Amino acid sequence: MNVALWIVAGFLAVAYLAGGGLKLVLSKARIAAFGPASQWVGDFSAGGVKAIGALEVLAGLGLVLPAAVGVAPVLAPLAALGLVLLMAGAAVVRFRRGEMKLVAVDLGYLLLAAFVAWGRFGPEAFTV
Repeated sequence: MNVALWIVAGFLAVAYLAGGGLKLVLSKARIAAFGPASQWVGDFSAGGVKAIGALEVLAGLGLVLPAAVGVAPVLAPLAALGLVLLMAGAAVVRFRRGEMKLVAVDLGYLLLAAFVAWGRFGPEAFTV
């Protein structure tokens, strides 16, 4: 179970570090140019998109870094819980926009983050 949690947390960390990093360095117009899956940025201000990117980067770091270095490992499941909330919001935005296939993707990420939160708060909690 511990190995599965590390694999899922690592996958999520890479995904959110990449996605959040792009939101931090690219303009809103450049993000929207990626295609239909990125049209959601039209519903947010440039600052809002940057804030979402910052939250994604922080959560990506929080999933693995605290446990890997042994400093405040309780931050790992808290980061996963934060991603659950973030992805719930993303799914709501996609649902309101009528992007049902993308709602399913967001819910998939939500379930992966929930698995990490459950596992790290419960059966495979990091011990200090």
